[in-house]
Amino acid sequence: MQDIRSLIRLSALVSMVLTSACALPRPGPNLNEIVEGSTENGGVMNVVLVSDPIARASNLDIDLGFSQSFRGARAQSTDMIKPGDTLTLTVWENVDNGLLASVGQKVTTLSGVQVDQGGGIFVPYAGRLQAAGQTPDQLRRLITRSLDAQTPDPQVEVRRETGDGASVSIIGGVGSQGVYPIVPSTTKLTGMIAQAGGVTLDPDIAQIAVRRGGHTGRIFLQDLYDDPQLDIALLPNDKIIVEEDRRTFTALGGTGTQALVKFPRGRINLVEALATVGGLNGNVSDPTGIFVFRRETAAIADRVLGVNGSAENQPFAYVVDLTSPAGFFIAREFEVRDGDTIYITEAPFVGWSRVLEATAGTLNFGTTIVNAADVLSD
Repeated sequence: MQDIRSLIRLSALVSMVLTSACALPRPGPNLNEIVEGSTENGGVMNVVLVSDPIARASNLDIDLGFSQSFRGARAQSTDMIKPGDTLTLTVWENVDNGLLASVGQKVTTLSGVQVDQGGGIFVPYAGRLQAAGQTPDQLRRLITRSLDAQTPDPQVEVRRETGDGASVSIIGGVGSQGVYPIVPSTTKLTGMIAQAGGVTLDPDIAQIAVRRGGHTGRIFLQDLYDDPQLDIALLPNDKIIVEEDRRTFTALGGTGTQALVKFPRGRINLVEALATVGGLNGNVSDPTGIFVFRRETAAIADRVLGVNGSAENQPFAYVVDLTSPAGFFIAREFEVRDGDTIYITEAPFVGWSRVLEATAGTLNFGTTIVNAADVLSD
């Protein structure tokens, strides 16, 4: 009978330990399981240990900036009259009963004269005149010649008011959104942003987009600070959009937090990304198994793998070992990109600790079952 009891005890404990070990929850695959899924082992994912050459080969220039068509635009002449402009015309006549003035008056002011989309304006007794493409002084002389045959020696003043003819719209993270005219102080991008109250977003994550016709140029605000050539000349009907950087990466596994994380600035490397999420969790993380998952273009895949003819959007798992002598330097060279998933595997001892904890509970429960068996056998 004693042998039967011992057998029951051993069978119950072994069964519960094995069942508990298999059913234990985990945050994700371990280092060996990821490597087993590599193309070298018959899987579909390229698992690549990152070195300095690999880090440089995998880096991708951020596609931000202004094309030559944006950079080559000439600053607008703020004196040139354009369709949509509003003009004020003042005419002095040297007679008591003039063509335009009221009785007893010699001065006539025509305010709010709109330049139509064809570029013309209507002036009484002068008819329709072409205003767009001329400076106020050129238009003044044209009006003077047109009126001179009907009233002796007229004196004319033309003043271009703030209007929609040469203006841009600015929206997003600025002090005051709206439509602003291009005047001498706002012919450049920085001047127009300042006119709108400046950028109200964090400069590290602010982006500026300029839409012109069917094209859009986009830069980081910090780049505008650093590179005067990005302070482009504005053209009528440009649209300026100031918004937050919308790029994100995902942090999973043994990190300080597990979340979808916004980029803290324009370019970040792996060390900075880990610092953004609180670094490695020293209690569970495996510093030899830091993975970055992403899909690569054919061109980058060729560079990284040293081959030709790679397929587009191949899945890659880049692994960085921070315990190697150059690990931190390599991690600083490896740039994190939009949509990356950073996954920190668990240290091997964590899995064993989990099994041992579960086993301790199982042993207690198994003892209860054996004791029950003893009672029944008696």
